[in-house]
Amino acid sequence: MSAHFYTLSLFVTLLFVSCKQEKQISPVTQEEIAQSNIDIDHLPSWNDTEAKKNIIAFVEEVTDRNSVNYVEVQDRIATFDNDGTLWTEQPAYFQLLFALDRIKTMAADHPEWKNKQPFKAVLEDDMKTIMASGHKGLAELVMVSHTGITTEEFEKIVQDWIKTSKHPTKNVPYDQLVYQPMLELLEYLRANNFKTFIVSGGGVEFMRAIVQEVYKIPSEQIIGSSIKTEFDYNEGNPVIRRLPEIDFIDDKEGKPVGINKYIGKKPIFSAGNSDGDLQMLQWSASNSKKNFELYIHHTDEVREWAYDKGSPIGGLEKGLEEASKNGWTVVDMKNDWKVIYPFELK
Repeated sequence: MSAHFYTLSLFVTLLFVSCKQEKQISPVTQEEIAQSNIDIDHLPSWNDTEAKKNIIAFVEEVTDRNSVNYVEVQDRIATFDNDGTLWTEQPAYFQLLFALDRIKTMAADHPEWKNKQPFKAVLEDDMKTIMASGHKGLAELVMVSHTGITTEEFEKIVQDWIKTSKHPTKNVPYDQLVYQPMLELLEYLRANNFKTFIVSGGGVEFMRAIVQEVYKIPSEQIIGSSIKTEFDYNEGNPVIRRLPEIDFIDDKEGKPVGINKYIGKKPIFSAGNSDGDLQMLQWSASNSKKNFELYIHHTDEVREWAYDKGSPIGGLEKGLEEASKNGWTVVDMKNDWKVIYPFELK
């Protein structure tokens, strides 16, 4: 075999192999991608109702480069309330239940609490008296149970509590009472290059200690109410100490303020469940880009709770009115969700 023939044969062989490899790794077209997505149910725990259709239509529209409403990736900001939107908030906010448990743990060092309200009511499990103490009494319970320690100590206390405590009526760990349909929604948005944030009235460090793993949302994307803190060099072992003084309330008008301060952009997607979230949804709706506002309406008294206007927790009246007026999507939990909690899938 001549050298020329060998070289030519080798060239032809390499060209043939190369062509076969190129065919195997050639990228799929947008049409093929779209076709492959037809049979994928991105929100499997949602019934095929208007709410689900509206969400999918919005996401497809703002992620389609050929759409006049296409939104660049860096502007795909989605904000979610936490209590009542991503997890259960009845019969009391989880953070309040944590505070009550914490007071009971601390009581051994405070014998005077047996005769002092609202601590006496906590030790006697008298929720009626606790709630009757009003904002002042509840604030005192939170301050005593949440401060006087370092941020690291507080984080560990919260994490130990979530591992060992159970919900008073559902009798399951608190972190199992997240909404399966909302977990799917968070994942669906992230799969379409949305950046998801929690914007909640709950304490920011309380949430960060629990929900990062549950929601797959990093700590820097969790915005909440906060107390004042201070740096302590601590003889070469620096710590941040939690002080008994309010710093910022991330509720109602505070939510848009918090979004502006910590995110620096208006969301194009916002979800809440109460009138305390109304201003956040109004802020999202004022975005010049295509936007979407979602309200979770608690209508399932069997699987969860049914409540709206007049409820001391998660009251929803003005939000429903504005949703109706502006064409926002309202999720009817009873009719729009196949399941409420992840453990229902097991």
